[in-house]
Amino acid sequence: MLMAIKTRVFGANSVKFKKQKQPGHCQKTTLAQFLRLPLYFLIVLLCILGSPVLAQVPSSINLSSQLPIHNLTSLAVVADPASLVEQGKVLYNSGNFTKAVELLQQAVQVYKQQEESIRLAATLSNLSLAYQQLGAWNQAQQAITESLNLLKVQDENQNLQIFAQSLDIQGRLQLTMGQAEAALATWRQTEKIYRQANNQSGVVRSLINQAQAWQTQGFYPRALKTLDHVSQTLKSQPDSIEKTVSLRSLGNALLVVGDLEKSLQALEESLTIARNLQSSVDIGASLFSLGNNALKQQDKLKAIAFYQQTVAASPSPITKVQAQLNYLGILIEDQHAPEIQTLLPLIKSQIDQLPLSRASIYAQVNFSQSLAKVKNGILHTSSQNYHKAFSNQDSAVLLASAIQQSRSLGDKRAEAYALKSLGGLYEETEQWSEAQELTRQGLALAQSSNAPEITYTLEWQLGRLLWAQKDINGAIAAYDSAVATLQSLRRDLVANKDVVSQDVQFNFRDSVEPVYRESVELLLKSQKGKSPDEKILEKARERIEALQIAELNDFFQQACLQGQRVSLDQVVDKDNPTAAILYPIILPDELQVIVKIPKQPLQNYSNKISQADVEKLLVELRKNLVNPTATNAVQTQAHQVYDWLLKPIESQLQKSGVDTLVFVLDGALRNLPMAALYDGKQYLVEKYAITLSVGLQLLDPKPLVQQQLRALTAGLTEPPPGFSKYAPLLAIKSEFDGIIKAGVSTTSLIDRDFKKKNLESEIADTSLNIVHLATHGQFSSRLEDTFILDFDGQINVKDFDTLFRSQGKTIVELLVLSACQTATGDKRAALGLAGAAVRAGARSTIASLWQIDDRSTAMFVSAFYRELKKGKISKAEAVHRAQLELLKHPNYKAPSFWSAYVLIGNWL
Repeated sequence: MLMAIKTRVFGANSVKFKKQKQPGHCQKTTLAQFLRLPLYFLIVLLCILGSPVLAQVPSSINLSSQLPIHNLTSLAVVADPASLVEQGKVLYNSGNFTKAVELLQQAVQVYKQQEESIRLAATLSNLSLAYQQLGAWNQAQQAITESLNLLKVQDENQNLQIFAQSLDIQGRLQLTMGQAEAALATWRQTEKIYRQANNQSGVVRSLINQAQAWQTQGFYPRALKTLDHVSQTLKSQPDSIEKTVSLRSLGNALLVVGDLEKSLQALEESLTIARNLQSSVDIGASLFSLGNNALKQQDKLKAIAFYQQTVAASPSPITKVQAQLNYLGILIEDQHAPEIQTLLPLIKSQIDQLPLSRASIYAQVNFSQSLAKVKNGILHTSSQNYHKAFSNQDSAVLLASAIQQSRSLGDKRAEAYALKSLGGLYEETEQWSEAQELTRQGLALAQSSNAPEITYTLEWQLGRLLWAQKDINGAIAAYDSAVATLQSLRRDLVANKDVVSQDVQFNFRDSVEPVYRESVELLLKSQKGKSPDEKILEKARERIEALQIAELNDFFQQACLQGQRVSLDQVVDKDNPTAAILYPIILPDELQVIVKIPKQPLQNYSNKISQADVEKLLVELRKNLVNPTATNAVQTQAHQVYDWLLKPIESQLQKSGVDTLVFVLDGALRNLPMAALYDGKQYLVEKYAITLSVGLQLLDPKPLVQQQLRALTAGLTEPPPGFSKYAPLLAIKSEFDGIIKAGVSTTSLIDRDFKKKNLESEIADTSLNIVHLATHGQFSSRLEDTFILDFDGQINVKDFDTLFRSQGKTIVELLVLSACQTATGDKRAALGLAGAAVRAGARSTIASLWQIDDRSTAMFVSAFYRELKKGKISKAEAVHRAQLELLKHPNYKAPSFWSAYVLIGNWL
C-alpha cells in the first residue's frame, strides 16, 4: 500500500534531506510552524470524540457468556448477537475501533435475519459511532440514517431511550462534519426526549453536547451558561460512568474556553468518581485531561506527572500514545535529550500497533513532526543513539502512511492535515515543486471539507513556497487568502454580541501571529527598489493592526474592540493637523517605519538590523530606564532607537508643524516609553507631546477639556493581606489633594472603602468622566496575571468591562492607573496594559510602565490635572507638560521618574 501512495504523493523515500540554504526568513518560520506539536488536536479530539457512550441495546446480556474475541469471526460460530455487541463495546472502549466495527457488523446481520428492528437500530447507531472514531464518515452516515429510519416507524413512546441515543450519535456526526447548527437542533431534540423519559444522565449529556455545538459556533457565553447548569445538575447525581464522562467533558470544554480553575475542579471530580468506580478507561482519560490542564497552566512538571500516570493507568492504546506525544513535546521544548532518546522508540512501536482511526492518523502526523523537530536541529544534540534508531526517512514514511490511511477511511480532513505536514517536510528540504503539489492537494481537500482551521495553514504554506521560488505576486495572493480565511474564521466567532473568539483552536504565537507578520514582511519587501505604493503601505499597516486586534481578542478570549471608531488618519488630517502617526514594524532582518504626516500620503523607511539585535537593545534600555543612576546608558541606547524611528523623518515633522506624535507600537517596543528617546541633545518629550494607540482607529474621539471634570479617586495606602511584596503608598492622600486643588470635583474611596463593589457602585451612580486609581497593579501577557489591588485583594482585568461600564456603555472618558507596573521579565507585558485600556472602555488611559517614587507621582498627577483644568489643551499636551515639570525638578530629572507614564487612546 505504501508503494502505491508513493507515486501519488512523491513518496517518503524521495524526500532528500540536505543542508538547508535558508533562502529567506519564511523558511525559518516554517521550521517552527511545521514542527510545532499541535496540542489543539489532542485536546479537542478527546473533548468531542473521547466521551461518547455506546447506546444500550435492549437485551438481557449474560456477561459470563461472552465468547473469546478470537472466536468471533463468522456468523456460523456466533449464536448470540448480544454477545457480539458487548464484545464490540469492550473493543470500542479499548480503542480497537476496527475490530469493534467487524463485530458490530456481524451483530447487524444477525439482527436483520432475526428481524429484531429495535436491537438492530441500536446496534446500527453504535456501528455509526465506531465508524466515526475511524473517520469513516460515509459509512457512519449510512448506519445512523438506517438506525433512525427503523426507529421512526416504531412506537416512539416504547423506544424513546434508543431513539434519543441514536439522535445523540447523529449529532456527534453532524458536529464533526461541520454542521454545528444541525447538531445543536439534534441535541435539543435528545434533551427533550430524555426529559420525557426522566433520564437525567441523558439530559446532562445532551446539554454538554449542546455546549460543544455553541462553542464550535463561537457562542461561548451561552456554552458557559449551559455548562454551569450542568455542573449544578451533576452534584445531585450518584456516581456513575456517565457522570465521570460528563464531568470530564465539562472539564475539557472549560479547558477549551480557558477557565482553567473550573476545568481543574471538574476533571479532579471526574477522576475521583472514575477511581471509585474502578474504571481504568475513565481513570486514564481523566488523568490525560488533567495533564492538558496543567500544561495549559504552564506547569510542565505536573503535566508530565499526569501524562506518566495516564500511560500507567489507561488500557486505551490511543490515550497512552496521546499522553506520550504531549510528554515528548515538553521534553523537546526543554531539550531533555536522554529522555527523548528513550521515549522516541517506545512511541514509535506503540503507534505501529494502533488500530486505524482518525486519532491514530493524527498521532502519526504529530509523531512525525516531533521526529523532524529533533532531526532538524531544534534539539541541539549530537547523540548517535537517535540517528541509529531513526533514519532520515522516518518522518516521511509516517506521513505517507497517514495519507494512505486517511484515503482508505475517506477522511478528507485527516488527509489534508497529513498532506500539509508532508508538504512541510518537502519544504524543509527545499523540494519546492513536490511541496507545492502536496500543499495544493491538501488545500483542495480542506476547502471541500469546510475545514478553515486547516485551510488557512495550507494557504500560508503555499505562500511560503511561492515566496521561496520568487513568485512574489503569487505569494502575496496566497498570504492574502490565508489572512482572509483566518479573519473569516474569527469573524464568524465574533459576529454576534454573544460570540467570542475561540483562542484554543489557535496556538496564537506559533500558528496565527506569523501569518500576519510574514504577510507584512512580504508586502513591504515587494516594494524594494520601487517608488512607495501607498496602497501597499496601507495594506501592510492594516494587516499589522489586524494582528494586534487579534492578539487582544486572544488575550481576553473574546472580542474586545467594539463601537463606532474613527480612523487615526482622519483625525490627524481634519481634527488635529499637528499630529503625526508613526507605525514601526519589527521584521526579522529590518525595522520598518510607516509614517502618516497630516495631509500627506503614507511613506516608509527602514533600518537594516535583525530582530534579535533590536530586541536585545530594547531589553537593555528597559532595564536601564528604571534605574535613576543609569542616565548615561539610557541616553546612549535611547539615541540609537531615536535614530531608527525618527531621524529619517525629523526634518519633515518640523516643517509640517507637528507637535504631537502618535505611536502604534509593535512587539518589544510596546514595553518602552517613547518619551525617553534621545536625539543626542534632547529627549523626545522635550519636543513633542506623545501618545500611544492600540490600533489605527479611535473610539468616538472627543476632547475632554470641553467638559466639566468630575473624578472618582480610589486608592490603598497599604497593600491587602497576602500582598506584602508591594510597598505602602503613603503619598496617596497628597496625590488626591493635588487633584482637588487643581479644581477637579472628586469623590474618594480610600483603603477600607476601596472595594470592587463600592467602586462599581460609585461609577454606576455618579456622574463622572474620570476614574483615578492609586493602587498597585500589574500588567502581564497572561490574563490571570493582569490585575489591580483593592482592599479585599485582586481585581482582574477581565472584570474591567463590568467595572467601568454601565449597561455595556462606556461612561469613563479617562482612566488613570498611577501605581501599576508591567510584569518583570515579561517581554509582552504591555499586552496587559493595552488590554486594560481596551477592557475598561475608557476613551483614554494613563498608566505607568513601572512603579516610581510616590512623591514624584503625586507631583506628576497634580501637574497633569492642573494643566488639564486650564482648558484649550489636549490630554497629550497635559501629560507632556506634567512630564516636563518633573524633568526640570532637580530630584526627578532622570528618565526613570518622568518617562514611566504613557497615554493610550484618545489624545485630544
